[in-house]
Amino acid sequence: MNLDQIAGVAHQPDNTPQGVVVLTHGAGGNRDAKLLQQVCDEWARQGWLAVRYNLPYRRRRPKGPPSGSAATDREGIREAITLCRSLADGPLIAGGHSYGGRQTSMVVAEGETPVHVLTLFSYPVHPPGKPERARTEHLPDITVPTVFTHGTSDPFGTIAELRDAAALIAAPTEVVEISGARHDLGSKTLDVPALAVTAALRLLPGRTA
Repeated sequence: MNLDQIAGVAHQPDNTPQGVVVLTHGAGGNRDAKLLQQVCDEWARQGWLAVRYNLPYRRRRPKGPPSGSAATDREGIREAITLCRSLADGPLIAGGHSYGGRQTSMVVAEGETPVHVLTLFSYPVHPPGKPERARTEHLPDITVPTVFTHGTSDPFGTIAELRDAAALIAAPTEVVEISGARHDLGSKTLDVPALAVTAALRLLPGRTA
């Protein structure tokens, strides 16, 4: 499979994929972020084809924060989902970490790029120290099951703030709390990828984990 146009890397399951997972990175990262690699490995172990890819701004330059228009990044997300949908039969799950997850949620909220489950890691409810600047205005337009995997020490939103944000979504949601974790979701005691994948499978319409 050729994923060059989205700068993607595929994690292949041992057998015929049960579906496809499409994940992207946070504002300062890229497709090779440790979290994305670990989560995609877990999806592949569970029998899914998992793809991690670079957003358009990261394809343009290897380092630095998002540059250019966020609308261009959202177009790149639509492109990635459309491309990956053709790679295997079955459901499609999309999402990402922080900025990438937020932009993916905005694409899904538009309703023109259907996915079966949205999986968001460290959703940036607001900028650190600025809870009045909530990034939740589009959440009521999301109509697909959504998993939020979030650290209890994340400066981009408390668990209480995240639960309030999740309650805005007009579909089943689940919040996976990672005790003590910050925005990178690093944990020495919890298997973050396994918890996130299991939660997404629970919310998959017509399936049980």
